[in-house]
Amino acid sequence: MTDPSHSGSLLTIDVEAIVANWRLISQGVAPAEAAAVVKADSYGLGAAQIAPALAAAGCNTFVVATLDEGIALRPLVPAAVILVLNGPLPGSEADFAAHSLVPVLNSLGQITAWSNFAKAGSGAPAAAIHIDTGMNRLGLDETELDRLAARPGVLAGVRPILALSHLACADERDHPMNEEQRMLFTRLTSRLPAMPLSLSASSGCFLGRNFHFDLVRPGAALYGLNPTPGRPNPMAQVVRLQGKILQVRDVDSPRTVGYGATYRVTGPGRIATVSIGYADGWFRALGNRGHGMIGGVKVPLVGRVSMDLACFDVSAVPQAVSHPGALIDLIGPDYTADDVAADAGTIGYEILTALGRRHHRRWLTSAEEAQA
Repeated sequence: MTDPSHSGSLLTIDVEAIVANWRLISQGVAPAEAAAVVKADSYGLGAAQIAPALAAAGCNTFVVATLDEGIALRPLVPAAVILVLNGPLPGSEADFAAHSLVPVLNSLGQITAWSNFAKAGSGAPAAAIHIDTGMNRLGLDETELDRLAARPGVLAGVRPILALSHLACADERDHPMNEEQRMLFTRLTSRLPAMPLSLSASSGCFLGRNFHFDLVRPGAALYGLNPTPGRPNPMAQVVRLQGKILQVRDVDSPRTVGYGATYRVTGPGRIATVSIGYADGWFRALGNRGHGMIGGVKVPLVGRVSMDLACFDVSAVPQAVSHPGALIDLIGPDYTADDVAADAGTIGYEILTALGRRHHRRWLTSAEEAQA
């Protein structure tokens, strides 16, 4: 954690907006339950601050990727169900049981190991079963599911409380694979004992009621990323990233800016050097492509992004608001994480999870502004 006067950048996370986004999805998918995906430290934004607020709002199920994430989350949401997507690695079963974590079992090997562990009388919690309907990553394919269905004793030992799968193209509303996966999921789960079902993550929540089943697993949408690309974003914005101007320089042609001299000044102007770089998660790919906002004016990023610095052309901004110590908006309502991602040639998920440790962070709630 940094002192705001020591840090070159400020990252503000609106926790109330995250809660509002969860409530919007929860109301939209009812009577299905809306979980909250808080893996990767709530997409880089701080699970320690975000998960308890979601629990207080009524979220009862949380989703993480790894065992360590589940262990860290447990004291923050002591009464919640915590699903661990990657399942148990060999020898880790006792740690799942010790922290009451629900493993998502992704293979026959994991299922057999968990069943044996549970039958040994070790107080193992129930588990979830992952079915592969087209991603070809984790999960049981149709042949493996048939083998499992033929061994009811193994499944009984697992005590499954959920069967889940994952959509490959949910962000493309009309992609035929969405319906193909939904139908396959319905067909394959009919071979299992009756249990709650879950297919959709953020974008799937907006594909219609047929995709909701019993539980949805929104993640990116909670943090303000658009789950409906090509249409207006239904989610509230969550993140504001600001960088401090360190120096403003008067320039004129034929000067160049930054490493490699990739930007050439074409006339009289002013260049602001800002305390942000790829070590802070401001992608090098944004060089000569990204921009910021200052004083309500869009300012282009010029030259290459280096490890600690980026330069912006502030020629169009009054000197009264573009001076050393002033803040430039790098992510905000006028230049969202999705916009940054488009300029960087990536996705908003990567922008959020890459945000570095050097930003001074503050988390906003309805009652107070919690700073660290």
